Amino acid sequence: MSRLDVDVTVVRGSFELDVSLEVASGDVVAVLGSNGTGKSTLLGALAGLHRPTRGEIVLGGRTLTSPTVAIPVHRRHVGLLSQQALLFPHLSALDNVAFGPRSTGAGRRVARATAERWLAEVDATELAGRRPAQLSGGQAQRVAIARALACEPELLLLDEPFAALDVDATPAVRSLLRRVVRATGVTTLMVTHDVLDAVVLADRIVVLDAGRIVESGTTTEVLTRPRSAFAARIAGLDLVPGRSSADGLVTGEGTVVAGTHPEPVDDGERAVALFAPASVAVFRDKPDGSPRTTLPVRLAAMEPHGELVRLRAATVDGGPGWVDGLAADVTPAAVAELGVEPGDQVWFAVKAAEVTVHPAGR
Repeated sequence: MSRLDVDVTVVRGSFELDVSLEVASGDVVAVLGSNGTGKSTLLGALAGLHRPTRGEIVLGGRTLTSPTVAIPVHRRHVGLLSQQALLFPHLSALDNVAFGPRSTGAGRRVARATAERWLAEVDATELAGRRPAQLSGGQAQRVAIARALACEPELLLLDEPFAALDVDATPAVRSLLRRVVRATGVTTLMVTHDVLDAVVLADRIVVLDAGRIVESGTTTEVLTRPRSAFAARIAGLDLVPGRSSADGLVTGEGTVVAGTHPEPVDDGERAVALFAPASVAVFRDKPDGSPRTTLPVRLAAMEPHGELVRLRAATVDGGPGWVDGLAADVTPAAVAELGVEPGDQVWFAVKAAEVTVHPAGR
């Protein structure tokens, strides 16, 4: 097992990635973020495909990249598993897996034995003699996992490894990857858009935005107390940014979001208010009654969400931008009673007891 230390700037055209990241030996870290935030650039720098313009990458005490060092791809001891299996079409599954050990200097017999062991580890022994064209997507990804690990990498990079699989194959391959990664203890960095991948595989989550890390913590911390809009969205929570106050949170334009503080937050400190869409009530007219936050919104979309209907909010003309994307989950009967449709103005309301206020990430 090897610790990973990253402190680099990578410039690609007009885009700049600037990250400092530490991954403990044997940890699995999920890198999340919307498209174009730098996730693939980060993996490329770690794999040796992109040369940083500043900084260094250290893996297990070995400097892979620095102003004076640039270890080539094949000598980094870094394994890469991408969306596509990318197996050599002219080789059998066994020879595909044996290619890795062979490329690092192992003899034919040793490489073959290693390949057989890893095919057994991923429950693919019966696929040894097949070529890639004879494999299903899930079978090919199993072989690709074996190939990535057969080199005994110090660092494993996973680039959305389940994105190309059908819904039936994904759970089995995800479970398999979790098992073998945990068994080997290999330090792992995984790029994904699927929160379930992070829940199942990751010890920690890092969220990228515009080439910078905006949030980092254990998987539980990030998904139960997200500090960024992206993390809140994938966690299924509504998030309102602002500054902490005695009553909860005050937004940039002065809206007070009433809530509780489950952890210490100084008044005036940057903070976020979190609440579940299911806790949001929707009204045609501004409601009165118990202490609650009420927000005028424009209904942007209505979409099925299990047995409920998710109502997506958009900013009323001239209103604050943070309203965009807030969600309320209501019953179909409530939608029928409201008689609303996209474009209508309604009121979202959430009681103070349903809102928690937390310190914000960077």
